[in-house]
Amino acid sequence: MRIGMPHMGNTYIPFKALFQRLNVDFVLSPISNRRTLSLGVRHSPEGLCIPFKLTLGNLIEATELGADTLLMPSGYGICRLGYYAMTQEQILHDLGYNNIKVIGVGFSEHKLFGLLKIIKQLSNNAPWIRIISAFRIGLTKLNALDKIERVVQKIRAVELVKGTANKLYAKAVKAIDEADDYNTLKKVETGYINQLKQIDKNPQAQPLIVGITGEFYVLLEPFSNLDVENELGKLGVEVRRRLFISGWTKFSLFLNSLGINEMAKIHKAALPYLKRDIGGDGWESVGEKVLHAKEYDGLIHLAPFTCMPEIVAQNIMPSTKENIPVLTILCDEQTTKTGMLTRLEAFVDLLERKRRARHNNRY
Repeated sequence: MRIGMPHMGNTYIPFKALFQRLNVDFVLSPISNRRTLSLGVRHSPEGLCIPFKLTLGNLIEATELGADTLLMPSGYGICRLGYYAMTQEQILHDLGYNNIKVIGVGFSEHKLFGLLKIIKQLSNNAPWIRIISAFRIGLTKLNALDKIERVVQKIRAVELVKGTANKLYAKAVKAIDEADDYNTLKKVETGYINQLKQIDKNPQAQPLIVGITGEFYVLLEPFSNLDVENELGKLGVEVRRRLFISGWTKFSLFLNSLGINEMAKIHKAALPYLKRDIGGDGWESVGEKVLHAKEYDGLIHLAPFTCMPEIVAQNIMPSTKENIPVLTILCDEQTTKTGMLTRLEAFVDLLERKRRARHNNRY
């Protein structure tokens, strides 16, 4: 068995560590790029969203490298995600990859024990103690990656030499990937966070704070959103992203299993405008605006083109009483970097003018 899976940010690193510790042959496909998107677009139904197209491209590339068992996030409810695995498997069979199996991993449905059972099956029935140990090292790497990324989001906005934080971040990601024990991981995490905090900063900087919300995949996969967080950092904006995989894992696999609903707060915030789950992350997108309206200068809403839950959220947002500007960016293969940058620059200019106006009104 040779296992492959689609990319979504740095999630390949904890999964790679998990499977290597269980002696499972893990095929690492190339980081998402133009060829990945081209493959996905060519072989997908036209109306499907960019998460489907990019993940299909990833799966095709993994298959080309010899993977025969492909893992695909799955789910249930209104979002089409639950149909991805079976549809993509059929497409791969139509392309001639007849022995390929695509396994839909429904995290929300299976919870922690269900996920561990899937890992046990994929690892040829490895002992539970090895599975739990491998899972812990993967989770530790995931937490370290997200902690460092949060620091990078703050430093990008105020660093004197643009790009310094990104260079350190790339080294940190590589070091976490190569770390093979808990002590090394802790040293890497602490060391790089300290280095990031020591980067020369503009003492006069008062960065705008912009929240990033929207659909799960386009929030977490930089190639799908044209690296919007990095571009905002270049414009002197501090990014606050709603979702990190470590936080989502903590909620979905641990707290939710114990009956603790960490999302209740954001759902409650959305209730005056949206009474129930509409699939995907639409409920959370509305709640994010309401919950953080006084904390953020603005909000960027990332949505795949044709994503119904986010279309609903996009149409609700202008009707809320919370006075915070929202820029919706629809992501698909037609979205260009130049067009996105023009919109980001105009949005940041708007936020700066609003901040100056608030300041002048106080005096």
